[in-house]
Amino acid sequence: MDEFSDLTAFRAVAREGGFRGAARVTGSSASRLGDAVRRLEARLGVRLLHRTTRSVTLTDAGARLLERLEPALGEVRSALDVVNDFRGRPAGRLRLNVPIAAARLVLPRIVPPFLAKYPDIRMEVIAEERLVDVVAEGYDAGIRYEERLAQDMVAVPIGPRVQRFAAAASPAYLARRGRPRHPRDLLNHDCLGGRFTKGPLHAWEFERDGVTLHVDPKGPLIVGLGTTTDLAVAAAVAGTGIIYDFEDWLRPHMDRGELVPVLESWWPSFSGPVLYYPGRHHLPTPLRAFIDFIRAMKP
Repeated sequence: MDEFSDLTAFRAVAREGGFRGAARVTGSSASRLGDAVRRLEARLGVRLLHRTTRSVTLTDAGARLLERLEPALGEVRSALDVVNDFRGRPAGRLRLNVPIAAARLVLPRIVPPFLAKYPDIRMEVIAEERLVDVVAEGYDAGIRYEERLAQDMVAVPIGPRVQRFAAAASPAYLARRGRPRHPRDLLNHDCLGGRFTKGPLHAWEFERDGVTLHVDPKGPLIVGLGTTTDLAVAAAVAGTGIIYDFEDWLRPHMDRGELVPVLESWWPSFSGPVLYYPGRHHLPTPLRAFIDFIRAMKP
């Protein structure tokens, strides 16, 4: 058990990129985690982490160990979780990887009532835009949109089944620059663009009566999609330009009159997100409870 605890400590430090971050996540202390990693290194006879005053990074040996350790510890968790079936109510940890939009627009109406119903479940939600291997990185499940979903995953709808992209601008901007009447008019406007990390500029898509148009936005600001969307929204409210994003993200600002919808008849619809997880005979009890909970909810 001591060796298992030391392996778990190493994984937490490696995943969080440091002892302090790992201590916050695990509820332990940085010194205790440091002792655990040192014991493990002494037992194995190799250095697993490069440590400096500013950073902690994996050695080649540490990277190889972590690569094999993630799925192995996941299987241990699943094995121990079988015992949950004999408890009166589900318990344990549920770890999800989700896009930032889902963390903001989908999960707030699901997570609080779920945790209220299952007080013995501890949920950890990590929001990021990169595609991850949920199995290799120690997650129970993830949330993504279907076009970004691996084919070998089981998918369960979560949240609204249909969403839209919306375009909007502040009243001051429209008074100054005029209102676009057609998506092509955006070529003469200041557009607030976005891109995923290391990806191309995200094209704006519009559709009406079977016609689909793509516009490459040009303007004074480009943000990271999801990660810095709030900056683009603030800029749009301040009159910097036209924004294009999830309707649900912009709706509160439109309802307050801070933003005005533009080109609404051209807003495209798309399928809502799904919860996905690897198919296996025995699901961890917290995940099974979460799946049953979202299936019972009204979209």
